Amino acid sequence: MAEEQVLLAQQGGVAIVTLNRPAVLNALANDLLGALVATVERLDDSSDVRAIIVTGGPRVFAAGADLKQLAEAPFGEMVFSVRFALWDRFKRVKTPLIAAVSGFALGAGCELAMACDLIVASETARFGQPEINVGIMPGAGGTQRLTRALGKVRAMEMVLTGRTLTAYEAEQAGLVNRVVPAEVLADEALKLAQEIAAKPPISVRLAKRAVLETFETSLEAGLEYERRSFGMTFATEDAREGMRAFLEKRPPDYHGR
Repeated sequence: MAEEQVLLAQQGGVAIVTLNRPAVLNALANDLLGALVATVERLDDSSDVRAIIVTGGPRVFAAGADLKQLAEAPFGEMVFSVRFALWDRFKRVKTPLIAAVSGFALGAGCELAMACDLIVASETARFGQPEINVGIMPGAGGTQRLTRALGKVRAMEMVLTGRTLTAYEAEQAGLVNRVVPAEVLADEALKLAQEIAAKPPISVRLAKRAVLETFETSLEAGLEYERRSFGMTFATEDAREGMRAFLEKRPPDYHGR
Protein backbone atom coordinates (compact mmCIF):
# COMPACT_ATOMS: atom_id res chain seq x y z
CA MET A 1 0.00 0.00 0.00
CA ALA A 2 2.80 2.43 0.89
CA GLU A 3 4.36 1.94 -2.53
CA GLU A 4 1.06 2.87 -4.19
CA GLN A 5 0.19 5.81 -1.98
CA VAL A 6 3.57 7.53 -1.91
CA LEU A 7 6.59 7.62 -4.20
CA LEU A 8 10.09 7.60 -2.77
CA ALA A 9 13.36 8.80 -4.28
CA GLN A 10 16.74 9.64 -2.76
CA GLN A 11 19.58 11.92 -3.80
CA GLY A 12 22.56 11.56 -1.51
CA GLY A 13 21.44 12.28 2.03
CA VAL A 14 18.08 13.71 0.93
CA ALA A 15 14.92 11.59 0.62
CA ILE A 16 12.01 12.87 -1.49
CA VAL A 17 8.55 11.59 -0.56
CA THR A 18 5.77 12.37 -3.04
CA LEU A 19 2.08 12.02 -2.23
CA ASN A 20 0.56 9.92 -5.01
CA ARG A 21 -3.23 10.29 -5.24
CA PRO A 22 -3.41 12.77 -8.14
CA ALA A 23 -6.95 11.75 -9.16
CA VAL A 24 -8.29 13.19 -5.87
CA LEU A 25 -5.72 16.01 -5.53
CA ASN A 26 -3.80 14.05 -2.90
CA ALA A 27 -6.73 14.12 -0.47
CA LEU A 28 -5.32 12.86 2.82
CA ALA A 29 -7.38 9.76 3.47
CA ASN A 30 -6.24 7.54 6.33
CA ASP A 31 -4.42 5.14 4.03
CA LEU A 32 -2.41 7.90 2.36
CA LEU A 33 -1.58 9.55 5.68
CA GLY A 34 -0.62 6.18 7.11
CA ALA A 35 1.62 5.40 4.14
CA LEU A 36 3.28 8.82 4.43
CA VAL A 37 3.94 8.43 8.15
CA ALA A 38 5.27 4.88 7.78
CA THR A 39 7.61 6.04 5.02
CA VAL A 40 9.05 9.02 6.89
CA GLU A 41 9.46 6.94 10.05
CA ARG A 42 11.46 4.38 8.09
CA LEU A 43 13.60 7.15 6.63
CA ASP A 44 14.01 8.68 10.08
CA ASP A 45 15.67 5.46 11.23
CA SER A 46 18.16 5.49 8.35
CA SER A 47 21.62 6.94 8.96
CA ASP A 48 21.84 7.60 5.22
CA VAL A 49 18.97 10.14 5.31
CA ARG A 50 19.70 13.58 6.74
CA ALA A 51 16.77 15.59 5.35
CA ILE A 52 13.34 14.66 3.98
CA ILE A 53 11.32 16.56 1.37
CA VAL A 54 7.55 16.03 1.39
CA THR A 55 5.78 17.10 -1.81
CA GLY A 56 2.69 16.47 -3.86
CA GLY A 57 4.37 17.15 -7.17
CA PRO A 58 4.09 20.14 -9.51
CA ARG A 59 0.27 20.34 -9.67
CA VAL A 60 -1.02 20.11 -6.09
CA PHE A 61 0.35 19.52 -2.60
CA ALA A 62 -2.78 18.23 -0.88
CA ALA A 63 -6.25 19.71 -1.26
CA GLY A 64 -7.43 18.61 2.18
CA ALA A 65 -8.74 15.57 3.99
CA ASP A 66 -10.82 12.97 2.19
CA LEU A 67 -14.29 14.42 2.84
CA LYS A 68 -16.04 11.26 1.66
CA GLN A 69 -14.25 9.35 4.38
CA LEU A 70 -14.91 12.02 7.01
CA ALA A 71 -18.59 12.42 6.10
CA GLU A 72 -19.23 8.75 6.77
CA ALA A 73 -17.37 8.62 10.08
CA PRO A 74 -19.41 8.43 13.32
CA PHE A 75 -18.80 10.88 16.16
CA GLY A 76 -16.90 8.45 18.36
CA GLU A 77 -14.54 7.48 15.57
CA MET A 78 -13.57 11.10 14.97
CA VAL A 79 -12.99 11.80 18.67
CA PHE A 80 -10.71 8.77 19.01
CA SER A 81 -9.55 8.67 15.40
CA VAL A 82 -6.46 6.78 14.31
CA ARG A 83 -5.69 9.93 12.29
CA PHE A 84 -4.64 11.77 15.44
CA ALA A 85 -2.11 9.05 16.28
CA LEU A 86 -0.71 9.34 12.75
CA TRP A 87 -0.30 13.11 13.08
CA ASP A 88 1.43 12.63 16.45
CA ARG A 89 3.83 10.12 14.90
CA PHE A 90 4.64 12.55 12.07
CA LYS A 91 5.41 15.27 14.64
CA ARG A 92 7.92 12.99 16.37
CA VAL A 93 10.12 12.56 13.26
CA LYS A 94 13.60 13.79 14.19
CA THR A 95 14.98 14.31 10.68
CA PRO A 96 14.35 17.82 9.26
CA LEU A 97 11.21 17.86 7.10
CA ILE A 98 10.86 20.28 4.19
CA ALA A 99 7.48 20.76 2.51
CA ALA A 100 7.73 21.60 -1.21
CA VAL A 101 4.32 23.08 -1.97
CA SER A 102 2.82 23.73 -5.37
CA GLY A 103 -0.87 24.35 -5.94
CA PHE A 104 -3.42 23.80 -3.17
CA ALA A 105 -2.33 23.15 0.40
CA LEU A 106 -5.74 23.32 2.05
CA GLY A 107 -7.21 21.91 5.24
CA ALA A 108 -5.20 18.83 6.15
CA GLY A 109 -2.81 19.73 3.33
CA CYS A 110 -2.01 23.06 4.96
CA GLU A 111 -1.69 21.30 8.31
CA LEU A 112 0.74 18.80 6.78
CA ALA A 113 2.88 21.60 5.33
CA MET A 114 2.91 23.39 8.70
CA ALA A 115 3.83 20.16 10.50
CA CYS A 116 7.04 20.16 8.46
CA ASP A 117 9.98 22.24 9.64
CA LEU A 118 10.42 24.45 6.57
CA ILE A 119 8.23 25.29 3.58
CA VAL A 120 9.35 26.15 0.07
CA ALA A 121 6.41 27.26 -2.06
CA SER A 122 5.91 27.74 -5.77
CA GLU A 123 4.17 30.82 -7.09
CA THR A 124 1.04 28.71 -7.64
CA ALA A 125 0.74 27.66 -3.97
CA ARG A 126 -2.41 28.46 -2.00
CA PHE A 127 -2.64 27.92 1.77
CA GLY A 128 -5.81 27.79 3.83
CA GLN A 129 -8.05 26.13 6.39
CA PRO A 130 -11.44 26.12 4.66
CA GLU A 131 -13.05 23.48 6.92
CA ILE A 132 -15.60 26.02 8.19
CA ASN A 133 -17.15 26.04 4.70
CA VAL A 134 -18.25 22.43 5.08
CA GLY A 135 -19.49 22.67 8.65
CA ILE A 136 -16.42 21.56 10.56
CA MET A 137 -13.13 23.12 11.71
CA PRO A 138 -9.41 22.33 11.55
CA GLY A 139 -8.53 19.24 13.58
CA ALA A 140 -4.89 18.39 12.85
CA GLY A 141 -3.14 21.48 14.17
CA GLY A 142 -4.56 24.18 11.91
CA THR A 143 -5.82 26.49 14.64
CA GLN A 144 -2.63 26.09 16.67
CA ARG A 145 0.19 26.16 14.12
CA LEU A 146 -1.46 28.82 11.96
CA THR A 147 -1.86 31.11 14.98
CA ARG A 148 1.76 30.59 16.01
CA ALA A 149 2.93 31.37 12.48
CA LEU A 150 0.66 34.29 11.60
CA GLY A 151 -0.62 35.70 14.88
CA LYS A 152 -4.15 35.72 16.26
CA VAL A 153 -6.00 38.10 13.92
CA ARG A 154 -4.73 36.66 10.63
CA ALA A 155 -5.27 33.09 11.77
CA MET A 156 -8.71 33.90 13.13
CA GLU A 157 -9.80 35.39 9.81
CA MET A 158 -8.57 32.39 7.86
CA VAL A 159 -10.14 29.83 10.20
CA LEU A 160 -13.49 31.61 10.56
CA THR A 161 -13.95 32.62 6.90
CA GLY A 162 -12.04 29.94 5.01
CA ARG A 163 -9.96 32.59 3.26
CA THR A 164 -6.78 31.36 1.58
CA LEU A 165 -3.36 32.95 1.26
CA THR A 166 -1.40 33.20 -1.96
CA ALA A 167 2.20 32.05 -1.91
CA TYR A 168 3.48 35.63 -1.63
CA GLU A 169 0.99 36.50 1.13
CA ALA A 170 2.14 33.41 3.01
CA GLU A 171 5.76 34.43 2.59
CA GLN A 172 5.10 37.98 3.78
CA ALA A 173 3.18 36.65 6.79
CA GLY A 174 6.01 34.32 7.77
CA LEU A 175 4.30 31.03 6.96
CA VAL A 176 6.77 29.93 4.27
CA ASN A 177 10.52 30.31 3.88
CA ARG A 178 10.58 31.36 0.23
CA VAL A 179 8.56 31.50 -2.99
CA VAL A 180 10.05 30.33 -6.28
CA PRO A 181 8.78 29.78 -9.84
CA ALA A 182 6.91 26.49 -10.16
CA GLU A 183 9.39 25.07 -12.64
CA VAL A 184 12.27 25.28 -10.14
CA LEU A 185 10.40 24.29 -6.96
CA ALA A 186 11.87 20.77 -6.84
CA ASP A 187 15.39 22.10 -7.42
CA GLU A 188 15.09 24.81 -4.77
CA ALA A 189 13.67 22.42 -2.17
CA LEU A 190 16.45 19.97 -2.95
CA LYS A 191 19.07 22.71 -2.65
CA LEU A 192 17.79 23.66 0.81
CA ALA A 193 17.61 20.01 1.87
CA GLN A 194 21.15 19.35 0.66
CA GLU A 195 22.42 22.36 2.59
CA ILE A 196 20.92 20.92 5.78
CA ALA A 197 22.07 17.39 4.94
CA ALA A 198 25.66 18.64 4.74
CA LYS A 199 25.58 19.74 8.39
CA PRO A 200 26.42 17.44 11.35
CA PRO A 201 23.30 15.25 11.67
CA ILE A 202 23.28 14.83 15.46
CA SER A 203 23.54 18.58 16.00
CA VAL A 204 20.84 19.19 13.37
CA ARG A 205 18.41 16.86 15.14
CA LEU A 206 19.14 18.39 18.53
CA ALA A 207 18.74 21.91 17.13
CA LYS A 208 15.44 21.03 15.46
CA ARG A 209 14.05 19.69 18.73
CA ALA A 210 15.25 22.76 20.63
CA VAL A 211 13.44 25.10 18.20
CA LEU A 212 10.24 23.04 18.51
CA GLU A 213 10.45 23.23 22.30
CA THR A 214 9.69 26.95 21.93
CA PHE A 215 6.07 26.08 21.20
CA GLU A 216 5.67 23.55 23.97
CA THR A 217 7.25 25.06 27.07
CA SER A 218 8.16 28.25 28.92
CA LEU A 219 11.18 30.38 28.04
CA GLU A 220 13.00 29.23 31.17
CA ALA A 221 12.40 25.54 30.42
CA GLY A 222 13.27 26.08 26.75
CA LEU A 223 16.57 27.71 27.64
CA GLU A 224 17.40 24.81 29.94
CA TYR A 225 16.59 22.33 27.14
CA GLU A 226 18.80 24.31 24.75
CA ARG A 227 21.72 24.31 27.20
CA ARG A 228 21.49 20.55 27.72
CA SER A 229 21.35 19.96 23.97
CA PHE A 230 24.26 22.34 23.41
CA GLY A 231 26.32 20.37 25.90
CA MET A 232 25.39 17.08 24.24
CA THR A 233 26.86 18.23 20.92
CA PHE A 234 30.31 18.34 22.57
CA ALA A 235 30.12 14.59 23.08
CA THR A 236 30.09 14.02 19.31
CA GLU A 237 33.00 13.42 16.97
CA ASP A 238 31.33 15.79 14.51
CA ALA A 239 31.68 18.70 16.93
CA ARG A 240 35.40 18.12 17.24
CA GLU A 241 35.69 17.73 13.47
CA GLY A 242 33.67 20.89 12.78
CA MET A 243 35.72 23.11 15.07
CA ARG A 244 39.00 21.56 13.94
CA ALA A 245 38.07 22.07 10.28
CA PHE A 246 37.19 25.71 10.94
CA LEU A 247 40.54 26.35 12.63
CA GLU A 248 42.38 24.52 9.85
CA LYS A 249 40.44 26.42 7.19
CA ARG A 250 39.13 23.32 5.39
CA PRO A 251 35.66 21.83 4.72
CA PRO A 252 34.42 19.59 7.56
CA ASP A 253 33.78 15.88 7.04
CA TYR A 254 30.77 14.85 9.15
CA HIS A 255 29.81 11.23 9.83
CA GLY A 256 26.93 11.50 12.27
CA ARG A 257 28.92 10.30 15.27
